[in-house]
Amino acid sequence: MLPANLVNLFTRKGISPETRRIIETIRSSEPSRRVNSGRGNTPGNYPSKKMGVTIQFESHRVEFAGIYEKEHDLNVYEFYDQPPPFTIRYQVNGKNSGRMYHPDFFEIGEDFIGWEEWKTEEELIKLSQEKPYLYVRADDGTWYMPPAEEYAKKLGLSFRVRSSKDINWVYLNNIRFLEDYLLSDSLVVDENAKKILLNSVMEQPGISLKELLDDQNGFVSDDIYKLIVSDDLYFDLNRVRITQIDRARIFPDKEMAQAYSFLDEDVGAGSIPITKVEVCPGNTIQWDGRAHIILNDGETSISLLAQEGQKQIDLPRESFMTLVQKGKIKGLSISQTKKKQEVIEKLKSASKEDLAAANDRYQKIKPILDGYRIPYGDVPERTLRYWVSKYKNAEHLFGYGYVGLLRDGKPGNYVRRFSKELIELMNTFIEDKYETVVNRNASTVWKMLVTECEERGYHAPSLTSFLKEIKKRLQYDITLKREGRKVAYALEPNYLELFLTTPRHGDYPFEICHLDHTQLDIELKCSKTQKNLGKPWVTFLVDAFTRRILAIYLTFDEPGYRSNMMVLRECVRRHSRLPKHIVVDGGKEFGSTYFETLLALYNVGKSLRKGKPKHGSVIERLFGTNNTMFIDNLLGNTQLMKNVRQVTAAVNPKYKAVWTFGRFLDRLKEFAYEVYDTIEHPALGRTPRDEFLNGIAISGERTSTYVAYDEVFYMLTLPTTKKGTAKLDPSKGIKINHIYYWSESLLDPEFAGRQVPVRYDPFNMGVAYAYIRNTWIYMNSEYYSVFVDRTEKEVQQALEELKRRMRLRGEEVYISASKLANFLKSVEAEEALLLQRLRDSEMRSSFTVIEGGKASESINNYAAIKNKESKTKPLAVVSDKKAGSKDTDSSSFNATLRDQGSKYKIFGEF
Repeated sequence: MLPANLVNLFTRKGISPETRRIIETIRSSEPSRRVNSGRGNTPGNYPSKKMGVTIQFESHRVEFAGIYEKEHDLNVYEFYDQPPPFTIRYQVNGKNSGRMYHPDFFEIGEDFIGWEEWKTEEELIKLSQEKPYLYVRADDGTWYMPPAEEYAKKLGLSFRVRSSKDINWVYLNNIRFLEDYLLSDSLVVDENAKKILLNSVMEQPGISLKELLDDQNGFVSDDIYKLIVSDDLYFDLNRVRITQIDRARIFPDKEMAQAYSFLDEDVGAGSIPITKVEVCPGNTIQWDGRAHIILNDGETSISLLAQEGQKQIDLPRESFMTLVQKGKIKGLSISQTKKKQEVIEKLKSASKEDLAAANDRYQKIKPILDGYRIPYGDVPERTLRYWVSKYKNAEHLFGYGYVGLLRDGKPGNYVRRFSKELIELMNTFIEDKYETVVNRNASTVWKMLVTECEERGYHAPSLTSFLKEIKKRLQYDITLKREGRKVAYALEPNYLELFLTTPRHGDYPFEICHLDHTQLDIELKCSKTQKNLGKPWVTFLVDAFTRRILAIYLTFDEPGYRSNMMVLRECVRRHSRLPKHIVVDGGKEFGSTYFETLLALYNVGKSLRKGKPKHGSVIERLFGTNNTMFIDNLLGNTQLMKNVRQVTAAVNPKYKAVWTFGRFLDRLKEFAYEVYDTIEHPALGRTPRDEFLNGIAISGERTSTYVAYDEVFYMLTLPTTKKGTAKLDPSKGIKINHIYYWSESLLDPEFAGRQVPVRYDPFNMGVAYAYIRNTWIYMNSEYYSVFVDRTEKEVQQALEELKRRMRLRGEEVYISASKLANFLKSVEAEEALLLQRLRDSEMRSSFTVIEGGKASESINNYAAIKNKESKTKPLAVVSDKKAGSKDTDSSSFNATLRDQGSKYKIFGEF
């Protein structure tokens, strides 16, 4: 928000100078804390275009929805997550108390300026019981936090508690689906396509989205959503999800939608639809504009009760029917709806045995209901008459005679034979003696209970009764208390949703993707030396909606930010897109500054699943499928190593390795992109490829989200230092990771001694890049011949080995580039780093997985070639003419870094 507009808002709202200073502190402060997750929560980051920063959310249930609401609410100008805490004061048991309170958001809007607390309705109810001095619920269901409101009121600001009940989930899901179009810079639709769509909707107001998508003659699905966003077509975002294409109705404008609203099957709760008259006691009819209830349906007259005045009226049956035929008496569906609900509840509460018994009774009385008298020898006549009577009464009351044949109540005597005191004593022993980390046997606890019962004079329950009492308790809670959360996790309810009331796998391709690593159970060997190189790691990026593998990256290195970088490169190379939201576990590599900055630059959200497999079942299942269908069928797989003591040299996978890195990578790509992609998935009923193509056809190609796989993207995926900058020493150059880099362009006196943005190549430590005068310049490292083509992993290993040897010799640990270079050239270092160099060599020879071309043409080698051509020539930015991409040059790339990268606040370390 512009400063002038902010001052104008504060003046209109009467905000005092003191309060303005507090607001300015909030606006200029970083979040006061890093969000954490409680049980069942999925924290993450949302890249807000309105705010220009990443916004944290602690709960995927409510806070994430709150962020979306603020992001697209025109009356909300600014909002800040985790603002600075303040002190609240309250009384507990008559004593004054207080503490530091951390609110969830601070909002600046036209209708509200103040702090917010977001919680689920269930959590608020629980907290109001535990802490009634903090959370209070009004009669209308509104929640309050008096101590925080008192603090805000003193400053002339507001405070409110937001509940999950306040959220319109239908609206938010529609906004989420249309967000790519809402944030697009261009909503241009071909004039011919626009004309066809407008004519189609004008001819059939209320046409379903499915009918439009099935047609697509002269237009594409993107055109429909663009016209909705630009208000050329109207779709009510509050009534039905747009992804329910058979129910989503499209109109020319809002006024026509309101005129046709009576055709909508979703009638508002406040309206009462007129129906045909059903003469049945309890039904409600409308007569002369007033509601009446049918009290009795007699042979000659019908009794009515006027709801206003409670006056009974008896009408002759013929007169009643005449009024019905003339339309003077009309039916109302209120009572019938209630009765149908009662029928549903009766059927839901009936057991399998109850339904079987009702079916048997119906078969035996059906001939009687049809007018026949067929005696049943095994059922008394009186019982048959009783069943027929029950059937007709239920038909009269509910319209469904079948429910009258269901058993009323539960069979047998359900009054427990144990006294209330004994039941309480059993539960106490279960909680205090059985559900503990001591892990006592149930029979042992029962014997302790018997002794206690004898002392109190109670009749002790049998062991069988005691075990039944234990089984009534939630097994997850018992296991959690006895064996801990890891063992209990297997019994935890399945994770059904990623976001509350939002499909956990999203609504369209690229909306939600899972990213994770796993070590493959296969040994690989060197193509040159035939030496065993060990087991590789693979990184998968999987689309949750279609189960399609979008990208893979294979490496010998343990998971790190490089794997994240490479798999995202591969995704852009293959699809020219990045996911809208990525789900990851609690690995450190997913919390690095580098990874979060890259996601923020491309408006990719991130959610943390805390490493629980059920939260990432999509990708966890893929790991298993990859093993069973592919890895376990190859020579050199390590299945036998599960029982390592039984493995002999003749069958040891280490000696049976035949696959080299390059050949294995080719086959892995073939399996992921061709075989797995074309096998019917049991959860989809079709192949991932078909589901993906169908999803794109329905949701649109969303060309505004395309990412060009050019040198701009390549530079943005390179890592940088922790600060993002390094100091320029005019005599030595720029020091990055203990190594100095130099270029003639660094002689510019204006930048001497200043911090400049830098990036380096983790697969070639011989080169780096510095941002000088709106251009990324190419720099050589000192001792270039030693560091060229050496990976960051290799240099790090050499660095640690050098430090260790210096400590053993009692030397001061100071690492210079010359020491590191000499060490790398020494024989000792070659021996220590031989395995790593062999692994890096194998990976480098198969670099096509990232660059999509020959290994010699990879960007690493490309940088070296450019260096040979001109040692000081700035690295040129190549434009990409791919569909949906934009032409770029050095200045535009520069602007990207300056206008986007510098304004995102990111947390975490490498």
